[in-house]
Amino acid sequence: MTGVERKYGEGAELLWKDRKRYFGLPLSFTTYSLVKKAGAWVKIFVTVGLFSSNIDEVNAYRICDIQMKQSLLGKIFNYGDVTLYSSDETRPTLLLKNIKNPYQVREMFSSIAEEQRKLNNIRISEFHKHD
Repeated sequence: MTGVERKYGEGAELLWKDRKRYFGLPLSFTTYSLVKKAGAWVKIFVTVGLFSSNIDEVNAYRICDIQMKQSLLGKIFNYGDVTLYSSDETRPTLLLKNIKNPYQVREMFSSIAEEQRKLNNIRISEFHKHD
């Protein structure tokens, strides 16, 4: 059993993982993970903390909109913020702060959210309001 399976259950597969970065360096106790459980779900997990952890999760099919921001330093060191807006009631806005390769991450989340909505026969209303 792999570490991912121990943490998320049998059949779980890590699709992507990163940390919050400072000046391009992963010097933080905030981690972001995209995990797929075979035939069941794809979820985004945000884990914050060292001695005690706070873990938030959002189902990928709930993502309705994605925003990316990149500062001048972010362009130089190839990091930026990706904000995921979701229909999740407890976590409607999920900020992936200072992550590496933000353009690729934005595209990956967009593709996975669309794929998961099709698999689950879910339609996101164009009138969904987010912060």
